[in-house]
Amino acid sequence: MPVIAFQGRPGAYSDQACRASRPGWTTLPCTTFAGAIAAVHDGQADAAMLACENSLVGRVPEIHLLLPQAGLHIVGEHFQRVEHCLMALPGTKIETIRRVHTHPVALGQITKLLAELDVPGVAAFDTAGAAELVREWGNPEDAAVASRLAAELNGLEILRANVEDAAHNTTRFYIVSREVIWAERDTPDVMTTLLFRVRNAPGTLYEALGGFARAGVNMTRLESYMLGGSFAATQFLLDVEGHPADDRLGAALEVLPASCDEWSILGVYPATRPHHVRQAGQGAFAGQGSHD
Repeated sequence: MPVIAFQGRPGAYSDQACRASRPGWTTLPCTTFAGAIAAVHDGQADAAMLACENSLVGRVPEIHLLLPQAGLHIVGEHFQRVEHCLMALPGTKIETIRRVHTHPVALGQITKLLAELDVPGVAAFDTAGAAELVREWGNPEDAAVASRLAAELNGLEILRANVEDAAHNTTRFYIVSREVIWAERDTPDVMTTLLFRVRNAPGTLYEALGGFARAGVNMTRLESYMLGGSFAATQFLLDVEGHPADDRLGAALEVLPASCDEWSILGVYPATRPHHVRQAGQGAFAGQGSHD
């Protein structure tokens, strides 16, 4: 049975994403993102699910540092709705809760709940890890905010569901593997992720990005990286719509050698939903994706 690695404890939102995207696969929890990447390299896992951005808190910085040097290939993406649940030991009353434990990112997503309960939020390793701690402590004064799956796996009772501040809370994940697996050219919706380093000269970034605009290629994401301790951000990760074999994206890629010292394609994979369309009930976030 194939294995997919993720960062977090069983029941984390990354675990949910693995089960939804790769049903029937065995999920492998890892302490860190680097550990999930290493599990793929070492052959312990066939793929890894890596959170890259969230509709409330933006990008996941660690992934953007690790991915360019990971030596893995993006073979898919997944959007996971983050539905936070307040959970505690069975029989616990909400009025007895004195502390709510969850991941630091999730703490920023449940500010209304913490204000209503008038209790402090306590940072934990991850959301599912917080649920494990509440189970182990056995103290009705401690509650966790995590997924419904985490409650089920740890025998906790859900006191209130959907306690997140915003209904559009969604995380986008990259699915990575050792093998290069490109989507077929005739796949209806395709995303291409690129990594490129522009020359240190005036106008080179303008020229590199201008090729996509002139070719009519929709750019959905652009991230910059510092290299070699320099404060000049000369390396960029770019998500665009389209397949490299398409005329429009092909024309844009032909421009890169003139302005870039090097460039590479990290993945060509099916889009799981249109990136240029705002989803119902969402704000400015459209087609992007909290990690735990």
